[in-house]
This record gives sequence, structure tokens and C-alpha cells, in this order.
Amino acid sequence: MLTYEDLTSIFLKAAANLELVTHPEYWMNARSLEREFACTCHTGTCDDAEHHSSCTVSFTWSTMDTALSLEGPVGICDFFHEPDEHCPHLHTSDIPPLVLDLAYSTPLHSTSVVSPSLADLTQMLKLRASENSSRANETRPGVTLTMQDNRLLPETLTLQQRVELPIWHPDGMRGLHDDMQMQRRAERRFYDEEEEEEGAEVLADNPRPEEWLPQVLVEVCQDILHVLAALDASISYHPLDNA
Repeated sequence: MLTYEDLTSIFLKAAANLELVTHPEYWMNARSLEREFACTCHTGTCDDAEHHSSCTVSFTWSTMDTALSLEGPVGICDFFHEPDEHCPHLHTSDIPPLVLDLAYSTPLHSTSVVSPSLADLTQMLKLRASENSSRANETRPGVTLTMQDNRLLPETLTLQQRVELPIWHPDGMRGLHDDMQMQRRAERRFYDEEEEEEGAEVLADNPRPEEWLPQVLVEVCQDILHVLAALDASISYHPLDNA
């Protein structure tokens, strides 16, 4: 089964192989026992990083993820009650996917006040980021502002993206599609009825994220590289001071 350490290691390895510079951080919430991971990624050297775009990748590893990674569905079921063929603990397809939050940040270095061209720039960058993201299912642009000499100046352009990883779904990435989930639930009910009649034991779902997750995280890191390059190119091509 996949563990928190496995997931962070796979991501960092994928980033290193693509020459993404990473700065990982790890936390544990002492009250909820959730584990958190955040990693700032950029290209080039660290000394020059503040002048270019960066991306912070983060996720939260819940206690349910920990239980599944250590005991599997059967172990969770045994903890609560005697095994039951209709127990939802045995079926992991309904567990929400793990969400990777991608937060891009691009310094604007502008001395111009907020102008209509800024809205055009954010929309253009949203389009560029979406075009260069094969795994993200949502892109939201934004701007951080700073007050200087009684003027409101744009300081940083931000982009928020989400990547969903159904690590506990038996069908892997295909489990993100609602039609596939509905089909699987229908098949499960059909086989449950047959096995109930025959008196056969119903097996628990057996997700194997370790088989497909490394390639997906490579694609995520490739997307990060493409979006970072697109952001830097767009800012260079569309300076606000000339707007």
C-alpha cells in the first residue's frame, strides 16, 4: 500500500529527474494527526529564484489515508466490527481523491498603478496555464497588491490549480470519471447479489496506486515546468509598465 512517505518521495524524485529545484516541508497536526506536505518548486538557481515564477505544491494526508496505507480495507473493517460482505469499509471507490494544490506565483516588478491591462494579463495567463496543464482540472488567477506612496501597486500574479489523485480507487485515474464509478457500483451490486446467493466471500477492493502514481506525478511535474515557462514568457512579453 502507498504511504505518506512513498507519495512525497515519488513526487520529489519526479521533480529531480526533470531538474525542478524543490524545497520540501513536512508537518503533522498534533490534534487531528493529519500530515501535511508543501514543496516550493522553481527552475534555475535559488539565488535568482525571486525574479522568476515558482510553484508551491501541497496536500493533506488524512488519518483515513494512514489507516488504509497501514491496514488496508480489511483491517479497517475488522477494527470496527466483524467482516460483512456489504460493509462500505471494504470498498474504497467512494473515498474522495487526494487533492494536490498547485499555487503559482509570478513577481510583477511593476511601478504602474492597477490598470485595465492587468485584467487582460491575468486572463491571458489563465489561458496559457490551462493549455499547458494536462492534469489540473481547475485554474484560478489572482493578483496580490501592495500600498506604496499612497498608490495601490500590483505585486504578484497568482494562479491556483487543483490535481485530483484517486489513490484509493481500484480503477486508478479512471476512477475520476463519474460514469466509470456508476458502472462499477452497478457491477458491484450485481456480483454481490450473485455471491450472496452462492454463499461466496466478497473480496475487498485492492487499489494499487504505486503502479500508476509515479507516471502521473511525472506528468504533473512536466505541467509545472511548462506553466512556469509560460508565466515567465508572458510577463516578459507583456510588461505592465508599458501598458
